[in-house]
Amino acid sequence: MTLFDSPAFEGHEGVHSFFDEKTGLKCIIAVHSTARGPAAGGCRMWPFVSAEAALEDALRLSRAMSYKNAMADLELGGGKAVIIGDSRTMKTPALFEAFGRAVEDVGGKYWTAEDVGVSPADLMHARKTTRFVAGLTGHAAASGDPSPVTAEGVFRGVKLGVERALGRDLAGVTVAIQGVGHVGAYLAEKLHAAGAKLIVTDVNQEALAEVAARTGAKVVAPNQIFDAEAEVFAPCALGGAVNADTLPRLRCKVIAGGANNQLSDPEIGRAVYDRGMLYLPDYVINGGGIINVAGEIRALERGEAFDPAWVAGKLDTLLATLAEVLDRSKADRRPTHEVAGEMAKARINRAAEQKKAAA
Repeated sequence: MTLFDSPAFEGHEGVHSFFDEKTGLKCIIAVHSTARGPAAGGCRMWPFVSAEAALEDALRLSRAMSYKNAMADLELGGGKAVIIGDSRTMKTPALFEAFGRAVEDVGGKYWTAEDVGVSPADLMHARKTTRFVAGLTGHAAASGDPSPVTAEGVFRGVKLGVERALGRDLAGVTVAIQGVGHVGAYLAEKLHAAGAKLIVTDVNQEALAEVAARTGAKVVAPNQIFDAEAEVFAPCALGGAVNADTLPRLRCKVIAGGANNQLSDPEIGRAVYDRGMLYLPDYVINGGGIINVAGEIRALERGEAFDPAWVAGKLDTLLATLAEVLDRSKADRRPTHEVAGEMAKARINRAAEQKKAAA
């Protein structure tokens, strides 16, 4: 399969591959669109089974970032970086310095930040060789860990989904959270504070124990989360959680979580809708983190200090956009993922036309 034959390819502006023999870096940076501004999206380090799998992930995630940034009304396009390797055993400062050189070679068309398997400490090494890194600490424009802001947006989305689908608030509602990493853990605490009951799972037993101790959550095995008696299913791990195998097992009325690419394919989105479930599109509900990162990029480019009020305003706008998606879905009797996709594409195409006219 060639790049252009991949089902995940959707008019990407550029796909860059990098190899550094000295450090062992194998990296793909996919730039989907710069119509609204420079592409922005995190860097993921994962032991992909093949280069083809890594390419597909980079293509899917960068496209999702274009949609996410458009729906968050940010002056950013969509991009993503993936490093092929085991983050538990293969990380070195030199490897991330090499990654920084790769980002620099893209020429300012891509800003990177943390994602699965990559920490702010790792990206401090990348910052030594490129300025196009966000989500760090130690400078006036720094925004810090974006996870709490992502979790706040997801929390608001879950609350909205419960109000629309169940006609009630979160008190007494059971939420099944798949994945209690940074975002999932923060989300669990917010839901617990709002009176929700929690069922949680993760491959990290230590993280599970910590979240359960703080929130009183029931812990289940990873594969059992799909059978949980819960009104809400919140995928907060890797993509594809809702698929042909898992959807028939879900008993929820609302699907709303922090993971990217929660639906395995568009047909699953239609099946979710036909089952009477309310899906809150992932790239809308989980946009808080990139809003936080965008605030840092904005401050860096302007030479200003980070402005939390700007981020808070964008988060409010994001919730209004999410509500608009749900309103249109109900009025048109169409799945939410289709409505959101059309809205995102329209915003990107409009920006592309304006950019072309100004050239």
